[in-house]
Amino acid sequence: MRKVLIIDTSILCVWLQVAGMEACGPDNDRWTYERVCRKIAEELEQGTTFILPVATIIETGNHIAHANGNRFTMADKLANMIIDATNATSPWAAFTEQKDLWNSKGLSSLAARWRETAASGQSLGDASIVDVANYYVEMGFEVEILTGDQGLKAYQPVAKAAIRIPRRRQ
Repeated sequence: MRKVLIIDTSILCVWLQVAGMEACGPDNDRWTYERVCRKIAEELEQGTTFILPVATIIETGNHIAHANGNRFTMADKLANMIIDATNATSPWAAFTEQKDLWNSKGLSSLAARWRETAASGQSLGDASIVDVANYYVEMGFEVEILTGDQGLKAYQPVAKAAIRIPRRRQ
């Protein structure tokens, strides 16, 4: 089964070394730049496809715009990732694969579901990332949400089991 790695804002900010966001996650599961780089290298070696959700792009861009340090360098790295994803340059999946999530039906569905989960503290960005994860599960991929946010990680979908047709006894 092919694997996709959905990259969340918390991890992307660490990977891009956004000032003030050099680490994420709880103390017992801390994500540092070194750990993120190791994970990315492992996934590249395994041929994993990387997914850059729209929410991650927007949220990361906002953090970069308000960060101290060399914002141009951080923005340039993010812009290059966006361009690579737009062009489906390996290891990035093309944005067009997610287009159904952003049409009228997809956005209405997201809004309806999020209304219920917002009361428990789920952000709209996280809800959209869960939609991206479920979309890839439905397509038959193994999905991992790479995040330092334990709340978002809890929504990571489980891969669908292969349907086995029982054989008749002869």
